[in-house]
Amino acid sequence: MLQLEPGNRFLLEYLEKLFNQEKPSSVDQSFVDFDSTKYHLSTQSSKSKNILTLSIEILCWADLVQHGARAVLEREYKDHILPEAETEQEFNVSLKIDLETLPKDLATRTQLLESFSLLKRNALAAPFEKAFEIQKRLEQNPPGPDEVVKKEDLMIVRYRPEEALYLLPSPDRVTAIFSTIFKEETDRIYGKVFLQEFVDARRRPSCQTAPQVLYTNREPPLEIRGVKGIGSLETGENVGYVTFVLFPRHFTPTTLPSTITQIQLFRDYLHYHIKCSKAYMHSRMRTRVASFLKVLNRAKLDAALGEGERERKTASGRSFVRA
Repeated sequence: MLQLEPGNRFLLEYLEKLFNQEKPSSVDQSFVDFDSTKYHLSTQSSKSKNILTLSIEILCWADLVQHGARAVLEREYKDHILPEAETEQEFNVSLKIDLETLPKDLATRTQLLESFSLLKRNALAAPFEKAFEIQKRLEQNPPGPDEVVKKEDLMIVRYRPEEALYLLPSPDRVTAIFSTIFKEETDRIYGKVFLQEFVDARRRPSCQTAPQVLYTNREPPLEIRGVKGIGSLETGENVGYVTFVLFPRHFTPTTLPSTITQIQLFRDYLHYHIKCSKAYMHSRMRTRVASFLKVLNRAKLDAALGEGERERKTASGRSFVRA
């Protein structure tokens, strides 16, 4: 299966193109990413064409800010992020990119440009980093045998209007729950097949250390039922809940960036492959229909050669005319 890129490919290639230009030019580009994320790349003025402003609007920014997204972006883009007062209108975050001050070294410059393309990924990483920090704190101070782990630390990221991500840290694990909507019956069937493969894959010897994956539909998992402040949960045949159980071995300092990247792309990964599977099935059906039409065309009787005469063929393919 294809692994989706965490960064925005168009943004990365466009920045490389602008840097390699001999003469700076005015820029005003708007483009989108998964989950209705909007970007705007533009020059500040006609006099300073080498200075670019990169702005992003994320649908769930209000949730991300509560979990420290602004602090994470200031850590990653400390020399480029603009103050909130200077952020472009109708956008959540703006970065200032000076093409003349970019590193001349190819490897260093490529790494910096790739970090700009990961702007959305780094913003969405904030709730995961917070959940992992809470897990470490709970692990160091575990509750007593008679105490019940409270659910006040449940974090919600409403990344789409009808879908959300729930993060629940506990002393020995972090549980990530995705809610997703299948708007068509075929999508639900394909999704169930894909998700069942995730569940069964852990039985393989090579996947024993992978996170545990659980899938439920109609009803939400027990971890998020009855929690105050999250509103009414979606239920029904077209609603699915996918649960990932992450243990401390999955978010060590070396594996933490990869884990965050893979988990936050899961919803897009799932629906992307559902659409690809439907497109593949449709292409196979069109090919099969075309082959059937060819068979039917070959089975048609040839037009009469004359009144009372008709061309016929033997089993070996020879033709003869019978009066």
